[in-house]
Amino acid sequence: MTILTDLRERTRTWHRGSYRCAQVFTVITVLCVLAMLIDQRTLNGEPLWAKPFKFAVSAVLYFFTWSWLVSVLPKFRRTASWLANVVTVIFAAEYALIVFQAARVRASHFNNATPLDDTIFQVMAGMIATLWTVNLGLTIVVMFTRLPDRATTWAARIGAVLGMIGISLATLMSNPTPDQQALLDATGQSAMIGAHTVGLPDGGPGLPILGWSTVGGDLRIPHFVGLHGLQALPLFALALGVLAARYPRLRDDVVRLRLVVIAGVGYAGLLALLTWQALRGQSIVDPDGPTLTALVLLIAGVAFSGLNAIGRPSEDRELEGSLR
Repeated sequence: MTILTDLRERTRTWHRGSYRCAQVFTVITVLCVLAMLIDQRTLNGEPLWAKPFKFAVSAVLYFFTWSWLVSVLPKFRRTASWLANVVTVIFAAEYALIVFQAARVRASHFNNATPLDDTIFQVMAGMIATLWTVNLGLTIVVMFTRLPDRATTWAARIGAVLGMIGISLATLMSNPTPDQQALLDATGQSAMIGAHTVGLPDGGPGLPILGWSTVGGDLRIPHFVGLHGLQALPLFALALGVLAARYPRLRDDVVRLRLVVIAGVGYAGLLALLTWQALRGQSIVDPDGPTLTALVLLIAGVAFSGLNAIGRPSEDRELEGSLR
């Protein structure tokens, strides 16, 4: 059996709409890479096709995950399937507008420079609000998921909540910056309303491809990290299951459950830390003393809790009962 045949067999029962969408965006990701290699133009200091590329990669991760999650729901699967189809259609439409603006060498987000730019962003804002609502519905449904492996069950539940928080953090970018607000107060107009950089205008130096600011705070970082908690935690649970074949202690499902919960708390702590750092206008590559101290304490807390969870006797079933 080839790898491709095995993949088809494993995904045969997955939600078709989101699975096909993930496949399409896999192809689009490759096309965006080619576009960045061929078209050397930039927009706000980033490669012109970097934003379509980043959105395509996120879409691949997002839709593959939901395709799997919908397929394992014991309840409300039809409702979840319908919601996933709605997300697929709306995201595809939003992505088309992002590509349209990139082809015009225009910013797709926060752009108020012309009536057309403003109309496009207002339409996208409506789509984003709808996506948020539908994603909330999917998150609520996932909370009723109960798989035979409880570690994976809680990885999906916690990951879905973190993903919802990550999506919600995008609202922090929609308010006018102080400079934009001053311009609005003085003239009633501003070419851009909203920004992802804190403390400096958008478009400054940033990390390659990702574009995250290296000189100021960047709200895209916690937005991205939170959004993809939905992938990180189930993958962590999967890794624990694979490692269980080598490490007998991990064969205890209670131990794996404890570790998943600890990882979820740690991930939430990291998300909070990154949001705090960005809101203070601090670059991801230049953390100050308080940020580093908080990070060290977070890592130490997660490590201590993890070792304690592994070392605690299996007869302790308290967590098992509380997280059924």
